[in-house]
Amino acid sequence: MSADTALILHDSPLPGIARLRLNRPQARNAQNLALLDALDDALLAAATDDTVQVIILAAEGKDFSAGHDLREGLFSLPPERFAPRVALGGQSAPGRAGHYAREREVYFDRIRRWRDIPKPTIAAVQGNCIAAGLMLAWACDLIIAAQDARFSDPVTAMGVAGVEWFAHPWELGARKAKELLMTGDPWSADEARAAGMVNHVVPTAELMGFTLALAARIAARPAFAQRMVKEAVNAAQDAQGMRNALETAFRIHQLCHAQNVEVHGAQGDPAGSTLRPGA
Repeated sequence: MSADTALILHDSPLPGIARLRLNRPQARNAQNLALLDALDDALLAAATDDTVQVIILAAEGKDFSAGHDLREGLFSLPPERFAPRVALGGQSAPGRAGHYAREREVYFDRIRRWRDIPKPTIAAVQGNCIAAGLMLAWACDLIIAAQDARFSDPVTAMGVAGVEWFAHPWELGARKAKELLMTGDPWSADEARAAGMVNHVVPTAELMGFTLALAARIAARPAFAQRMVKEAVNAAQDAQGMRNALETAFRIHQLCHAQNVEVHGAQGDPAGSTLRPGA
């Protein structure tokens, strides 16, 4: 596959650093199954490569990610378009049971696995980072945002209480999370930094240069110590209840889907999907 058609571009711009770039700029890096499978493969390869000390997740084009690619029907995860990648089973079960298993694998277990990769990960975010785009950034340890970055989770308009990896209260604080979810309003890079969601905000033209410099500083320190720092901080979050809260929120997410199917005959309220195409 050529670089032009590869869904994930990967290179090593500096020793010890793997850079992965979402490569669907024509679709604003909206996430279809093929993109997520390719990203899963690339992250696994970087995680198991002993020469890699730090992983950067970036994106080609003007936008980091416009979220789920609703134009491809991904929101419903139909069984005929789904190939299970883990041995948990249940993905082909009829009704809500099958949908729950498929969505859990693609949007929950996978994000949790990426969050726990035993190497430092850095998201470099420019332009729009919408809904499922947040999940990719939030799976990373650090987030560097360009000044033009805008974040949002507008899916309440579609009758769903936020995206599947419901880290909003942990990333933004409880009150701000409620406001931004209930209104669907976007928040700027500076607002994200003020909330503690973003580590640094830099001029758009300097996004990758700054990110590479930070990655190089991290890569220069002992790898095992960095791994232990990550395990300790993630364990602290989980001990505070993050893991259980995410599990509960995912089940609430499934209840929203079931309600929409019963009322509207679709996973989301069709009226809401027109508010932010591709979100």
